[in-house]
Amino acid sequence: MGRVRANIDVFHAVADPTRRAILDRLQAGGVAVAELAAGFAMSRPAVSKHLRVLRDARLVRKDKEGRERVYRLTPGPLRDVSQWVESYEGFWPATRDHRGA
Repeated sequence: MGRVRANIDVFHAVADPTRRAILDRLQAGGVAVAELAAGFAMSRPAVSKHLRVLRDARLVRKDKEGRERVYRLTPGPLRDVSQWVESYEGFWPATRDHRGA
């Protein structure tokens, strides 16, 4: 049951466009929470709530560096999402654009 719940958390985490944008920003490396929050048109507490969901899904980790909290991508759990999407590739005709189908 633990693995099933972890998968649900990952799918829930990546379902939100703000959380996907946070993951995209973290691909380049660690980002301090203040800098990360400054890139979004929402309050820092709202960004913190999104970060909590991502932490709970084990998609990011928080490191303390001096006085700052730095978030880093931990993409391993995305493997489950990738495998699930790949299982549907056989349904997509090779000549069609996947985004429009």
